[in-house]
Order: sequence, then C-alpha cells, then structure tokens
Amino acid sequence: MVDVEKTNAPVIAYGTDDKLGMDDKDMVAHVEVIDGKGVTEWDAIRADAIKAEDAERSLGLIGSLKAYPTAAFWSFAISLLISESTSLIKANFRKKFGHFNEMIDGQPDYQLTPAWQLAVNQAPNFGCLIGIFFAGIMQDRWGYKRTLQIGLIMLTGFIFIVFFAPTVEVLFIGEFLCGLPWGAFSSSAVSYASDVAPIGLRGYLTTYVNLCWVIGQIIAAGILRAANNIQGDRAYQVAFAVQWAWPIPLFILVTCAPESPWYLVRKGRLEDAKKSVSRLAAKGSKVDIDATVAMMVRTNQIEIDHSSGTSYLDCFKGTDLRRTIIGCMTWMCQQLCGMSLCGQAVYFFQRAGMDSNNSFNMNLGVTFMAFAGTILSWITLTYFGRRIPFVSGMFVMLVCLLIIGGLAFTHDSNAKWGQSALVMIFVFTYDFTIGPLTYCIVGEVSSSRLRSKSVGLARNAYNIVSIVGGVLNTYFMNPTAWNLGPKSAFFWAVSCALALVWCYFCLPEMRGRSMREIDVLFERKVPARKFSKTEVDDLEE
Repeated sequence: MVDVEKTNAPVIAYGTDDKLGMDDKDMVAHVEVIDGKGVTEWDAIRADAIKAEDAERSLGLIGSLKAYPTAAFWSFAISLLISESTSLIKANFRKKFGHFNEMIDGQPDYQLTPAWQLAVNQAPNFGCLIGIFFAGIMQDRWGYKRTLQIGLIMLTGFIFIVFFAPTVEVLFIGEFLCGLPWGAFSSSAVSYASDVAPIGLRGYLTTYVNLCWVIGQIIAAGILRAANNIQGDRAYQVAFAVQWAWPIPLFILVTCAPESPWYLVRKGRLEDAKKSVSRLAAKGSKVDIDATVAMMVRTNQIEIDHSSGTSYLDCFKGTDLRRTIIGCMTWMCQQLCGMSLCGQAVYFFQRAGMDSNNSFNMNLGVTFMAFAGTILSWITLTYFGRRIPFVSGMFVMLVCLLIIGGLAFTHDSNAKWGQSALVMIFVFTYDFTIGPLTYCIVGEVSSSRLRSKSVGLARNAYNIVSIVGGVLNTYFMNPTAWNLGPKSAFFWAVSCALALVWCYFCLPEMRGRSMREIDVLFERKVPARKFSKTEVDDLEE
C-alpha cells in the first residue's frame, strides 16, 4: 500500500506489487480508498469518480477555462512544439541542388530530378515514422516531459546538418534526422492535450494543435517570401536557421510543465497525480482533486478489466482494433482529401502559370485563410461537434477538386486565378473542418492506457499516406515527370470521395463524453451513427 496523507475526505491510494513487471498492465494490483476509519469498497471510488465526471460535464467552456486555466496554458505551451517544415522548392534552392531545365521569360529555370525532389520532401516523413514509434514507448516508460526534452536536444543538433549541407545527399540525411524529434512532437502534443484537458476543453485544446501547424506555415511562408529576392545559399538557409530560435525556450517550458496525471495514475503515483491535477486547476477553484484522480483511477481500472496490456499489439485486439482503425482513418483523411495537391500551394501556383512573387503572395493568403479557418472551427466544434463538420468538409473539398481539375482543360489565361481561388477555398475548408477536428477525434477515440501508442499509430498511418501522396504528387506536378499539373485534382477527387463514404458510415460523434463513457460505447459495439444518441449510465463499467 502506498502511504497517503490522511484527511477528513476520502483519499485514494494505489496498491502495486513491486515483484510485477514494468508493463502498465501489471502496475495495478488493487485500488483502495482510505478515509481514516479503514478501507472502504470500490463503490467509494466509483462515487467520487461519478462526482468528478458530473462536475466536469457541468462546467461548459467558460466554466472549464475558469476551473482549469493552467491546463489550457500548458497544453498551448506543449503544442508549440508543432511546426511545419519549410518548403524546399525555392528557385535558389533548386539552382544549388538541381539542374538547368529550360528558359522561362528569359530566365533560367532549375529543377531537381523527380527522385531527389521526392527524397528531400519526404525525408522528414520517414524520420517521423521512426520517431513516433519510439516516442510511444518512451512516453509510457518515462512520461511526456522527458520524451520531449530528449527530442528538443536532438533537434538542436540536427539543424546544423541541414543548414550546412553541401550536397543534396547530406541535406536528405539531415531532413531525415530532423524528422525523428518532429515525429515525437507531432504525436505527443495531441496525447498531452487530451490528457490534461477536462471534458469541456478537450475539443478546443486538441484542435489548437492544428493552429500551431498553421502558425508554423505562416512563419515559413513569411520567411520564404521575405527571402525570395535574396541571392545565393542564404535564401534558403535562413529558413533552417530560424528553427534554432525555438528549442531553448521550448525546453524551459517543457521542464516547467506538469506531467500528465493519467500517466502518473497508470504508474501508481497517485500523490504525484494529485499534485499534477492541482497545478492544472485554478487556485481556489472548486475542483475536487481527490475525486478527479478517482475518475482517472476508475477509468484506468475499467480499461485494465477490458484489455490485456498497453503494447502496440494491444491496439489491434478486441474493441481497441476498431478504435485504432478510426484514429488511423481519420488522420489519413487529411491526405486522402487531396491536401498533397493543395498543400504545396507555392509549387501548385507556379505550375498553374504564376510567377514567383505572385506564388509566394498567394501562399501567404492561403496560410492566413488556414489560420482563420482553424479559429472559426471552434465555433462549429461548440454547436455541431465533430462528425457533421468533418463529413461536410470532405464533401466541400471534393467539389473544389472536381472544379480545379475541370479548369485545367480550359484555355483561358485567367483559369489559373480561378484555380488559385479554389485552392484557397479548399485550404480554408480543410482548416475549418477536418484539419483541426482530426486532432480532437484521434485524441478522444483511443483508450487512456493506449493513447500514446494509438495516437502514434494514427500519425504514422497519416505519414505513410503522406509519403505515397508525396510520391504521386511529385510525379503529377513535376514538368520533367508526368507533368499533369492541376489535372491531377481528379485523382485526389476519387480518393476524397472514397474517404467521404468511410466517414459517413464509420466516424462516431464523441462530443461531451468522458473517457469512461467512450470506453463503454465501444465495448457495447454501438454503431458510429448512433454514438451521439446512446445514453451511458453513471454506474456502467
């Protein structure tokens, strides 16, 4: 029995067996409540857990912000680790690492070979695949904080490689190595936000991760536009150098942040979990720390009863298989919708016929549309939840892709402006709907015990589709390869339509549900379209 401070209110204590293995599934031998008069039954924990669930659910958005302001702050801080790698298709970059292609308007045009353009653009994704896999293991063993600290130290060193890369081969290696910590950041931010947020804030704090991606894109777009007229290697090196500004302040923030209380509960460190919750809640608030931890203990115990462990393999067993598929497919939709085409806006605009300056100006407009879309998505999240905006967004993007492809067959010189406007509408729709909502859904759909690994698998599913999409898009767009240009929108329209069908039949609505309720709904095998209307009793486990 772990020693606990005795108070008048029931205090939760975690029983562990030191002889058991280090796997999370073995960390819980029994859970008891000590109230100074003796050991009470599991019913006492359940009562406290129900009390905490009801309290969180009744807070709403404003009440949750007042009760958990520091939870929002620390989630925002950790999410700042998310950034978007800068585009590597600038003219000066192509001149250094590419070869002469043709004369355009009296100016020489340089292009990388399709193979090297593909390799350099996809190198971070290959690194992310490996980084995410190991991050899931490290998070379960050491927690989020130490995992992120190690990643920041690694990133600081790897930036030197890409900055001073003398050849495209060295640049490829540097981009791959940078992808290792980027992968850890991309999965950790979602899991951490989902762990520290109360029910009323969970959707907003997880979707904020998408806003951080957008902010990174705005910074990258601004840097690339400002450096567009710089001559020589510094034109693209400045984009790499800016990344050195972030690791030190972010390392300090991560060091000061509280560890996830869910992680601490899984490790049997209930006193530390209570300290973490007290740091996440406002001083003087009415948040019942013991009851909140009791809710986590109850959910953790329910998941132990329903599953066998916390390994990657366990993500594919029983009802967790369905949850893993939903997480993976939801994140894959971010690529299947056609973002591989519209996401590389600068290159798309150039291939549509715009000059370099107009391309970068339009790209700035695209990124600000993405920013506005993410902010406005919080309104739809409040009134419409997750499922309806997600499905609607997929439909609108499908229509945009069909029109973009159709305009590619016209001979009107102004068609490029119509296509560019549709790209902006596409990106706005993406960041208004599926872009931010993906982080919310993936963070909610997994069980608390498998969250770090389930989110990692979902992100890697996204990365794999992103790599395949990047390969195809490179050959679609590159003038020395298939040279389809905007006509390739028809291919992405087909993949978007197929993903839309899956979303309609398989994507559940989880707005306002506690982690326990979501567990129960999946254990009951409730169909996705009935999630929002199915009631879960407080005593149901």
